[in-house]
Amino acid sequence: MSRRRHGIAGRLARAGAGAIAGGAGAAGALLAGQLIAAARRDPTALSDPPPITGTFGLSADPPLRLAVLGDSAAAGYGVSLVEQSVPGQLAARLAAAGWRVELSGFAIAGSRTGDLGPQVSRALLSRPDLAVLVIGADDALRLTRSRSVSYGVVEAVRRLRDHDVPVVVGTAPDLAAARGLGQPLRVVAGWRSRRVAKLQLSATHAAGGLPVDLAKMCGPVFRADPGLLSDDGWHPSVDGARIWVDALEPMMLDAAGSPARY
Repeated sequence: MSRRRHGIAGRLARAGAGAIAGGAGAAGALLAGQLIAAARRDPTALSDPPPITGTFGLSADPPLRLAVLGDSAAAGYGVSLVEQSVPGQLAARLAAAGWRVELSGFAIAGSRTGDLGPQVSRALLSRPDLAVLVIGADDALRLTRSRSVSYGVVEAVRRLRDHDVPVVVGTAPDLAAARGLGQPLRVVAGWRSRRVAKLQLSATHAAGGLPVDLAKMCGPVFRADPGLLSDDGWHPSVDGARIWVDALEPMMLDAAGSPARY
């Protein structure tokens, strides 16, 4: 385990130990073990995601360069084809609105908001017309400090906005729906993910971006339908990605504007 993972595991262990000290007993011990296991979870051990790149739409339509940044869900984990992924489905919605979309993915599995800096740097080299960020699950699960969550979002969005790139931010999802997490960790992670989402909403507004609360808008549907998660119980399936894209689409189309003006 890397030094960083040791640090995360230590913080999670202390959080679990606090629950035990508070009188949670066996439930606290179980939570502590689940927290440590979650910290050691390696998203790159999953099957390789599809390359997040491609062209969508008609050649005669006006071009739009779409950059997608974030964590493993934004990187395509949980599906087999780019067209099934969150970025691919976003690009398809833009194409249906009349754009010829050049999709470029910059997301990295396991990323937290504080890891967005290099992704933003690479994305800016592609001179995007629109950026979509989907991140926050790992911040929730690995107990990122609130100040760090807010700062990471503000910095990423402001850097993109400084280059006149419209930015849509999809918040942390509601981890109470994540079947890959055992109980009671799933309840704790659900509460934490909703807290992270609120921080992201405020930070995105402050930095001039357009936030979409995936936890609030999609959480109830995901909790009701296990089929919206892939077999790993963590990432959205093809249908789950569609639910996220349904939530992101209005803000994304608003940010892109009308292709009729070209």
